[in-house]
Amino acid sequence: VYWNEADILSYFDRMSKLAEYAFGASGMYIEKYFPNARHIEVQILGLGSKQVHLYERECSIQRRFQKIVEEAPSPALNSRTRKKVIEYALRIASELRYINAGTIEFIYVPTEEEFYFIEVNSRIQVEHPVTEMITGIDIVREQINIAYSGELSFDPLDIIIRGHAVEARVIAEDPLRNFAPSSGLITEYIQPGGQGVRVDSGVYAGYKVPVEYDPLIVKLITWAESRELCVKRMKRALNEFIIGGIVTNIPLLLSIIEDEDFKKGDININFLQNKDFRERIEFYTKNMIRIPVRMQKEKREEPTISAWRLSSRIMYRGAPYED
Repeated sequence: VYWNEADILSYFDRMSKLAEYAFGASGMYIEKYFPNARHIEVQILGLGSKQVHLYERECSIQRRFQKIVEEAPSPALNSRTRKKVIEYALRIASELRYINAGTIEFIYVPTEEEFYFIEVNSRIQVEHPVTEMITGIDIVREQINIAYSGELSFDPLDIIIRGHAVEARVIAEDPLRNFAPSSGLITEYIQPGGQGVRVDSGVYAGYKVPVEYDPLIVKLITWAESRELCVKRMKRALNEFIIGGIVTNIPLLLSIIEDEDFKKGDININFLQNKDFRERIEFYTKNMIRIPVRMQKEKREEPTISAWRLSSRIMYRGAPYED
């Protein structure tokens, strides 16, 4: 990032040579930099001649350009800016005559109330559950419907935003060791539950996390009538989650959820770079509740009453008891 023309000129030759060395071409792009931008994306279901939206998602909490926490709807948008970005997304999808589930992604600059196009992701995104939670639409099902019949199973006019949803990506990595991967055997796995809590996962106690694949192991999603309550549910769910045998980023996720700026919705794509969560991460790492799981079942004591006497007492007296 260069902050003035002199810096650009002084480093231009160096960057040009670096580009040629790395990519075989010395050409470069020069783009406007937005230090406090937000990442907003719109969920699209494309039918070719017709494009349907399922509102937007906020994906500004990122580490090394990888999303960590996502939510829907975006706390940064009002009805006017929401309508604006949706119209942009629909125009792009219509121009492409897009067919499939997909996402149109933008950089949003709040001070300008303007959106800058990033890309089209022609697939279902990792963060699609937050959209499902606020719309009630199964996006995977609709993608199959589009491929099979070219139609949707719902009337787009019936879709409204209901409540708020947040997703936290639980990743097998160690935040205190520069996010080093944490592979190995999961010895304990107890996932949270309750109203408004959804867990998308394929791991379990006894599962071995490999080193060859992406370290994302769980998507934890919460829903509530308001963003404030949704964030509180996420905090509770993260505290309840027990994953033993490997290290995860749950302490980092708790640090984010507990941050006052996050609670206010005051976030941007540099949120993590501008925060020092090390002390919080150390605190949560040391103080997270761990419930030991017995790997072998305890032997049950044999009853002191015979099965015959027990059954007769149940029959005639309504409940078993011992003398």
